[in-house]
Amino acid sequence: MAHELHRRDASRNMARFYALSVVPGLFGDTGLCRTWGRIGARGGRSIIEWFETPGAAEARLEVLRRQKLRRGYQPAPVAP
Repeated sequence: MAHELHRRDASRNMARFYALSVVPGLFGDTGLCRTWGRIGARGGRSIIEWFETPGAAEARLEVLRRQKLRRGYQPAPVAP
């Protein structure tokens, strides 16, 4: 499960992205990978939070996704 969100505001020169994805770990655990930064820039930042079950990682993903939507992020357009 992966989600990419964008937030753009030309008046503030803002073009940000926030990506969330659930990834399997090597030892039976599950990670929530969060990546964020400026759209079009190289780099950005990322962090992985580890959970014992996929359900716990997906629940945290949903909490973070809702927070970002409340702050003005929108689902990224799907490329053809």
